[in-house]
Amino acid sequence: MALVNMRDMLYHAYRNGYAVGAFDLVSLDFLEGIMAAAERCRSPVILSLAESHFDYFDFELIMPAVETAARRSPVPVAIHLDHGASLASAVRAINQGCNGIMVDASHEALADNIRSTRAVVDMAHACGVPVEGELGDVPGVEVEDAERHPGKIACTTVDAARNYVKQTAVDFLAVSIGTVHGRMKTEAGLDYQQLEAINETLKIPLVIHGGAGLNDDQFQRLIRSGVAKINYDTALADAAGKQVRTHGVAIHQGGYTELMKGVRDVISAEAERCMRVWGSIDRATELLAQCTPWAPVEHVIIYNVSDISEHEVETMMAEGRRVLSAIPGVREVVTGRAVREDAKYRYTWLVRFCHPAVIDSYREHPAHVAFADKQFRPVAGERISIDYQTTGREST
Repeated sequence: MALVNMRDMLYHAYRNGYAVGAFDLVSLDFLEGIMAAAERCRSPVILSLAESHFDYFDFELIMPAVETAARRSPVPVAIHLDHGASLASAVRAINQGCNGIMVDASHEALADNIRSTRAVVDMAHACGVPVEGELGDVPGVEVEDAERHPGKIACTTVDAARNYVKQTAVDFLAVSIGTVHGRMKTEAGLDYQQLEAINETLKIPLVIHGGAGLNDDQFQRLIRSGVAKINYDTALADAAGKQVRTHGVAIHQGGYTELMKGVRDVISAEAERCMRVWGSIDRATELLAQCTPWAPVEHVIIYNVSDISEHEVETMMAEGRRVLSAIPGVREVVTGRAVREDAKYRYTWLVRFCHPAVIDSYREHPAHVAFADKQFRPVAGERISIDYQTTGREST
């Protein structure tokens, strides 16, 4: 199990002078190519799912595959929501398995950005999940990216960054110093002096969006100036697109599987190139020794009821599943009934939390308090509960 706390991962990178790639994925070819590169290079990696890409895949369908790839990998992995649109998006992402969150309010006025981001931070931190904020604006320069990231470059200033981080309590900050989302038409003019001043002031991991088009020297100077996470999307998509076009011309005919041959390999090669430039190769062992594993908590209640019918029990459990599953940090709610009629306890709840921090935030959440006090506890006086983490797992 190598799904790890993303905050631990990025602070290790920040303190040791390298950057972790946050590679956007839109299909299993991207997922498998990125993971193959990370495992080949013994590199930590962030699997990034951008809400602006949700037109290309079903988020709830792809997340189990992403989480499986992370948990079975021998290298440290984090799963990140990129450019989330709202607080609701952040809750959904955490409940689906993301353990890093970025809700993009950078296009809003500063006061609104702070207010929106702080709401996300308060929710996510109660789930043990770190948050990336963005200050300034990194626009898009091609049709697709310009539509998703409109506007002009608005560079991040030191004073604004200090105020923003203090008021939002974000764990990492994405800064605007001259990069763009998409394909650069000319060499980027990066404001290293401003970046260095921001780093010296904040002393937290910094993030660069719009990494495509930068050269090796630019990347390495960014890393020396405090960048510990680099978002990377366009170049992977371009490599995949080029492979499809080239292969399509070569074979003249064929179906989908024929056209997609080699796509996974070119994605993997580009991701590996980045890992080598950014200095994350061969960091897996030392990082795993210093990262907290990301492991769910199982909240189990076994109980009996009194003075209500079986139909009323079913109604109560159905309402509980609906209400409790919407609480931030709740991965799953399962209800059950004993198989044997003579069992000491007849009913059970299994509520899966994403992180131990959710034990407290769940207990105090208004939705849980209302359901427990008004519907569950009055009829379930005889009960036992336990919170536990799994210590091992075998499957075939």
